[in-house]
Amino acid sequence: MFISQTPYRISLFGGGTDYPSWYSRNGGEVISTTIDKFIYISCRYLPPFFEHRLRLVYSVVEACEDASELKHLAARNTLKFHGLNQGVEIHYDGDLPARSGMGSSSSFTVGLLNAIYAYKRVPVTAKRLAGEAIYIEQHLNRENVGSQDQINAAYGGFNRIRFHKNGKFSVTPISISQARKNDLSDNLMLFYTGIMRTAEDVASTYATRAEERTSQFTALSKITTRAGKIIEGTGPLTEIGELLHQSWMAKRELSAKVSNPLVDKIYNSARLAGALGGKLTGAGGGGMMLLFVPKVKQDSVKSALSNCLFIPFALSETGSKIIFSDQQQRYEKEEKARSENVPSFVEWSEIQPD
Repeated sequence: MFISQTPYRISLFGGGTDYPSWYSRNGGEVISTTIDKFIYISCRYLPPFFEHRLRLVYSVVEACEDASELKHLAARNTLKFHGLNQGVEIHYDGDLPARSGMGSSSSFTVGLLNAIYAYKRVPVTAKRLAGEAIYIEQHLNRENVGSQDQINAAYGGFNRIRFHKNGKFSVTPISISQARKNDLSDNLMLFYTGIMRTAEDVASTYATRAEERTSQFTALSKITTRAGKIIEGTGPLTEIGELLHQSWMAKRELSAKVSNPLVDKIYNSARLAGALGGKLTGAGGGGMMLLFVPKVKQDSVKSALSNCLFIPFALSETGSKIIFSDQQQRYEKEEKARSENVPSFVEWSEIQPD
């Protein structure tokens, strides 16, 4: 059995410019970080002594003969991509809800890929994990998603990620002291709005026709550049709060689905209580809301957002990694025998005489 641990991420600035429809023509840049909340995926060899030949456990349990029969799109295409169609059992657990804007779909794909490589006893780099996850989500799953979440999950840490017109990407760690990083983290608060949505449902309303929203994407890019200079500088970090607000206002203009009356109410309540700025952490529509709040105002903001779930977190340097490894006995001869002569499985009651 092998268990992978893969982080969730928080996108601070530049989200939206990581969509191929934009960066393939203009380039893109995001500033984002992974946090100390994780997805865990176990992958073990399934001996050929069961009626099913593949088992996947998440919010439901799928037991089938072949990966092509799986209903879970990401798992199905990831397993097929690696030719792992039978003889495996996979369990998925996460610290945060799915469809909450924390990059859980990409973290799942990266974590599953990492577990598969361990299962196959093949070393793998963060670059390959990120690249394969991007390919699976955007081309095999045909999902309208960006490219930063997969990179964050694979590499981990607090990074500036640049997307080049030729489709390649580069990852540069944000160069600041631990004390300044702690200062930034201490002023960030995370709340779950309780609104579940899928990134594709929201992003499809603006990412596919990015050229029609050049002014908004250009504004997001300029804010990202300014934010990077402030974070890596030596002055007060309070301007980050204002830049988050400017970025959120620009992103709201991308589509009517980015926000909604409930999200606006939550955000405005936080600002009135002392938050300097903030944003939804994903494509928009709901999920998690990140806020920059001076320490002296954090109790007031918690009180104002009492209907939302406050989630303490810390920045994390950890990308996807294998945290448990235990080789199992493999039954190659039995596997071959079963493939040549598939046994029948029946209930006891079905073979009793009348």
